[in-house]
Amino acid sequence: MSENVRVRFAPSPTGGLHLGGVRTVLFNYLFARKNGGDFILRIEDTDQTRFVPGAEDYINECLKWCGLTPDEGPDAGGEYGPYRQSERKEIYRKYAEQLIADGKAYYAFDTQEELEEKRAEIPNFQYGHSFRHELKNSLSLAPDEVKRLLDEGTPYVIRINMPSDETIYFDDMIRGEVSFETALVDDKVLLKADGMPTYHLAVVVDDYLMKITHAFRGEEWLPSAPVHLLLWEYLGWKESMPQWAHLPLILKPDGNGKLSKRDGARLGFPVYAMNWADPATGELAAGFREMGFLPEAFNNLLAMLGWNDGTDQELFTMEELIEKFSLERVSHSGAKFDFEKAKWFNAEWIKRSSSERLTEEVASILEKADISISNQQSLPKVISLVKDRCVLLTDFVPQAEYFFRQPAQYDLDAVKPKWNDQKEEFFESFASELRESESFSAAFLEETFKRLAAEKSLKIGDVMLPFRIMLVGGKFGPTVFDIAYLLGKDETIARIATAITKFR
Repeated sequence: MSENVRVRFAPSPTGGLHLGGVRTVLFNYLFARKNGGDFILRIEDTDQTRFVPGAEDYINECLKWCGLTPDEGPDAGGEYGPYRQSERKEIYRKYAEQLIADGKAYYAFDTQEELEEKRAEIPNFQYGHSFRHELKNSLSLAPDEVKRLLDEGTPYVIRINMPSDETIYFDDMIRGEVSFETALVDDKVLLKADGMPTYHLAVVVDDYLMKITHAFRGEEWLPSAPVHLLLWEYLGWKESMPQWAHLPLILKPDGNGKLSKRDGARLGFPVYAMNWADPATGELAAGFREMGFLPEAFNNLLAMLGWNDGTDQELFTMEELIEKFSLERVSHSGAKFDFEKAKWFNAEWIKRSSSERLTEEVASILEKADISISNQQSLPKVISLVKDRCVLLTDFVPQAEYFFRQPAQYDLDAVKPKWNDQKEEFFESFASELRESESFSAAFLEETFKRLAAEKSLKIGDVMLPFRIMLVGGKFGPTVFDIAYLLGKDETIARIATAITKFR
């Protein structure tokens, strides 16, 4: 691409960041990196009634966790700022007034009560070409009346003057040619009574001034496209309009409709990138991060919701995604969200991640579970032993806690029915040999254990399970001799002694 690619993610700070929003960020980011361009974060906070304190910080934290760092934005800065629309308020009015001067927009003085009356009177009422001349606006009123209302400071909004009989087109990078009949579109508000722009005006003005070349957004924004197309034309910027791509929806697991927060709560999985606590209600919506997902897995699974590279490959590093990503491979249709598949991605990424890569996160998870890690150097070794058994990072708690503290409970039902003096004597002899030996390795433990079992005419299987439960508390974990080696001689001997008293 000859032009300098500039893409943007423009969220509203109104709540948690849905995984569909993060996928939009990801596709923007991949496209920018693939084409040597810039990725911009712009905060669309023009709707002050829906503004939620803390939501912008939450968005920044989500992007940081995912590793999708903006090149420009409120925190990163840049030459096209400010990057919060509330700080750009004065920019928009002149463009709204320009549209009025050109006959492409008009003042509307209707009160909320008057509009409610119209909605009650007329089924499916739309403020547009069919009814605008019956309402209180600068198209229906005499010029001197309009001037009087303006001079008196009567509250008003500015609406786009949608043509009643045009068909407009644009080429979507995913969907091809898309057309709209303007007669079906109402006169959207461009500037609100408080002087703040609506999304429709702000997104066009900001995309122009910030030199955005490509705009990716969810397909639910398609109905707004005709308003935006006309604004680009009416403001004289049609040649600078970004190329648009409307991304397919992320659907409920059954494919019937867009995936929502309620679906996640109902079916027991998160739909937000990170935990989000609503400041007004205190309601907590679960996040992928806190549930135990790696950011690499989260990015990977999002990339595969509606895109593939044309092969059977499913696991991609960020570098591979950047190299292989193309909009031509983005599907037109919605992608069903499958939480079991999401967990599969995470399990695979845990397996392929080095123990060193996982150490910080696992340490944090163990700490939250009140598990004290006395020897930090042993943690990577523990991780390497158990990571193949973990689907979520939180699985490291049950899979690794016994390395750092004695079992609180034992699976006695698996041992007691077959426990006898012969087995007790075997373990006492085994502990005694360990105590007296200078050697201590997994191989030495295994050789000593098996030799002693043979000497005492015990089947290896009859004593292997009790040994595991002595060390772990249950019938799980990696090779028992590897566990004992990592625990160390003194701890292994102590656990044998403790367990014997429980098994009697």
